[in-house]
Amino acid sequence: MSINSRTKRRIGRDAPTVIIIDHHTLARTTIVKLLEHELAGWDLVDMVSTESLDRALGMDVRLVVLDLGGRSVESVSVLDDLTAIAERFSEAPIALLSGSDDISIASQALKMGIRGFFTTSIPIEIALAGLRLVLAGGIFCPQPLDMLTNGLPRHTDSQDDDQRMIETRAHRLDLADFTPRETDVLAELQRGCSNKVIAGKLNLSGHTVKMHVQHIMRKLQVQNRTEVVARLGYRVLTNGHDVTAQ
Repeated sequence: MSINSRTKRRIGRDAPTVIIIDHHTLARTTIVKLLEHELAGWDLVDMVSTESLDRALGMDVRLVVLDLGGRSVESVSVLDDLTAIAERFSEAPIALLSGSDDISIASQALKMGIRGFFTTSIPIEIALAGLRLVLAGGIFCPQPLDMLTNGLPRHTDSQDDDQRMIETRAHRLDLADFTPRETDVLAELQRGCSNKVIAGKLNLSGHTVKMHVQHIMRKLQVQNRTEVVARLGYRVLTNGHDVTAQ
């Protein structure tokens, strides 16, 4: 779906707007179709490249999503795209879509001021939770943010093994204070389940689920369910163990 066809679905010039820039037609239109359900009442503008940005001038742009397309975050073409976006929509946060799970790419993107870093390997529920977080003014990345913002030194193979062990231990420390039931609830939260669905799956009352969610948020020092997901990345907890979502 090109930018020329967006007028058929546009809600209004003053409607909050998300711009999706991706030269892959299938990926771009799939994202648009998905967001049409997630962001009812919003205007979704899809473009092949930043050359079409001027067509969105005057709109209430709340987010710009740019596909890296296999490029380095520091490549000339990406920097040119980011500059073009910032010049036209200086108040709008920028999110990147990457086909790579390389943590160094995510780290560099955050250092550059990118507010959302989405990889094609994350589950759709987590991607949508991350989208809501960015639109609410937060920062989203699949990896725990504290692993990224302090910078990532290069490692040898043996150092990589040590680093993974350190990261695993640090992540388990985050989970140490959760009761077994809270761990069960947290696993369902990270799968995008509502309190009602969690209650049915775990055979709990709605009030009990709400209480567990409140305890989880307090222990993680976050304000809402979306931040719970972002705080722990997209790891899924099963029976108290940390496993990476596929």
